[in-house]
Amino acid sequence: MKNIFITREIQAETIKTLRDKGYNITIGKKKTPLTQQEIIKEIKGKNYDAVITLLTDKIDGKVFDASPATKLFANYAVGYDNIDLVEATKRGISVTNTPGDYVDGVAQHAIALLLALMSRLVEADTFVRKGKYKGWDPMLFLGYKLKGKTVAVIGTGRIGEQVAYKLHCGFGTKIIYYDTVKNERIEKDCDAQLMTSLDEALSVADIISIHVPLLPSTHHLINKENLKKMKPSAYIINTSRGPVIDENALVYALKNGEIRGAGLDVYEFEPKLAKGLTKLKNTVLSPHIASAQFESREEMGRILAENVIDFFEDRIPRNKVNK
Repeated sequence: MKNIFITREIQAETIKTLRDKGYNITIGKKKTPLTQQEIIKEIKGKNYDAVITLLTDKIDGKVFDASPATKLFANYAVGYDNIDLVEATKRGISVTNTPGDYVDGVAQHAIALLLALMSRLVEADTFVRKGKYKGWDPMLFLGYKLKGKTVAVIGTGRIGEQVAYKLHCGFGTKIIYYDTVKNERIEKDCDAQLMTSLDEALSVADIISIHVPLLPSTHHLINKENLKKMKPSAYIINTSRGPVIDENALVYALKNGEIRGAGLDVYEFEPKLAKGLTKLKNTVLSPHIASAQFESREEMGRILAENVIDFFEDRIPRNKVNK
């Protein structure tokens, strides 16, 4: 019988699928992210054949040392920058991810953050709930129209593409983009224009929507200097990875009117937030839920189960991410 440890609770259907295959499943009891030491304590000496991890679980040589029998770390996430792939490969450990049908949902959430910002929806909702609404006022919570605004999509992979399509075709925005690769699809369908530099994109955009992976080259891609290049009327949206933005620099820029607003679903030091961020009215903040749709989670769970089953039945998992 194969023994599997899951660091935290995931979809019941996924667990049932694995148990129906005869696997012995142990699930961590904590509802909050485990520290690396807690993960090590859970798996050390248990001889787990596989460990199912979440994006918040830091997996490196220390974890591998704690459970040398474990030859599969199956990440329940699209990203896998939480796992040391080089070390895993060196030790003959397989790593998989779950690139499910999350693209449309993340794009939808990015646009939801933007719409909430531009219409001042969160401020207005709080105002009503506190009993302050006394009747229609023509000057109450004035926002801005989206139509005609210039949107800079930074990173035009599948999510960035969908944001471009939805904002251009649905809301009548002008699309510019910055990427290392030319995207002919959005140039054709959205009349999108490739910018020659990030500086150029930031300086002309009314809205910046970030969709890049976390790499050494994208860490603090948006920093103090780049925030100063944006228009004072600009909004920035981030549903990619928190460390892409220098969060302390962003708080300063928002507080001092260097940009108009920010919509964030991810944070540099999750779950901690930069000091002062939650006190700013010109922000909309969500708790890393851009891909949190029932349909997306179900798809991710199905892919996860397939990866694990393929591995145990001596097939190469479709979503193996290391050699």
